[in-house]
Amino acid sequence: MWDCVSFTAMNSLKQYFLLDPEIHFLNHGSFGACPKPVFDAYQAWQRRLERQPVLFLGREHDSLLQESRTALGVYLNAEADDLVYIPNATHGVNILARSLNLKPGDEVLTCDHEYGACDFTWDFICAKTGATYIHQPLPLPIQSEEGMVSQFWAGVTPRTRVIYLSHITSPTALRLPIEQICALARDAGILTVIDAAHSPGQIPVDLQALRADVVFGNLHKWMMSPKGAAFLYARQEIQPILEPLIVSWGFGNSPQFGSGSRFIDFFQWTGTKDPSAALAVPNAIKFMDEHNWGSVRRECHALLIQVVERVCDLVNLPPLYPLDGAFFSQMAIAPLPPDVDIAILKTRLYEECKVEVPLIQWQDRKFVRISIQGYNAPEDADALVNGLERLLPGAK
Repeated sequence: MWDCVSFTAMNSLKQYFLLDPEIHFLNHGSFGACPKPVFDAYQAWQRRLERQPVLFLGREHDSLLQESRTALGVYLNAEADDLVYIPNATHGVNILARSLNLKPGDEVLTCDHEYGACDFTWDFICAKTGATYIHQPLPLPIQSEEGMVSQFWAGVTPRTRVIYLSHITSPTALRLPIEQICALARDAGILTVIDAAHSPGQIPVDLQALRADVVFGNLHKWMMSPKGAAFLYARQEIQPILEPLIVSWGFGNSPQFGSGSRFIDFFQWTGTKDPSAALAVPNAIKFMDEHNWGSVRRECHALLIQVVERVCDLVNLPPLYPLDGAFFSQMAIAPLPPDVDIAILKTRLYEECKVEVPLIQWQDRKFVRISIQGYNAPEDADALVNGLERLLPGAK
């Protein structure tokens, strides 16, 4: 069944998670899942906050966040003062989009695999400014990175001011060739904005090698930090154009909130809030280090390849990107028959088979988006494939 693959790094990890043991959880990509040691650290920070709120928020807050940002900077290969914590990636796209002085005729270029909430942000901003938000098609199936680069770059015009792309797309789980596109954009003088919602923890992320101008990403997904932990990175040359969504004490150069960095002061303190999720990020990094996360990722990838192949065989449809390349890591899509009612199928998979997995319609395609995290086992994949075999019309 599983081609003699040994999932040794993954076998002991399920015990560390709070997930319902009755559910085959194959949807880590939506909201993540936090390991018990990281969740315990998160709650410890919350208890410390409540024990002496004035000391914590008034006198310790900035130095504690500096320590956490330093650990995150080492993990992402970025200076701590080029990073700020934000609640989620959607918050990040709103900061950037609202900071740009877009004008009528300007173009923001993206692809047609983007996350709907962030698309709405750009639609909103472009409607107000007269700029145009353009979705360049990247048709499935994908065959090569070079093909993706050339197909996307064909959408660049003299009016392209911003390129906005996901590092790993949400609906299609496709890793885009961001490094190549950012290099071309830098040479062309085009601002690059990268949504790394699914990247940290799922793939190695080196912000210097990425060469993007602005990157924001979630830490609560594949890095398994508590909900509410995300980051915004901006190159120092770009930081002066960024404006806070919420104006607070850091905007007025208050001595209490003066870090010496306009970027940090504008975005770190936006009023009273619980910073515990951000402070637990080093614990998430430690958890991955202690459990040899490189091996975990490789085993998750191997299991994912096999389950995608099984679904493709079941429905007699080809994969939507090569399974032997770098197009995905721990999350991938497998095709479903065009006549299936995905709303009904999703409900039945959950209620009858205890399988939590997203079924997606993207353009004229229907597919299942499968996430494999360290707590998963072949039994979870079996539950999905067996459920599809029983429930799908026309399945083998």
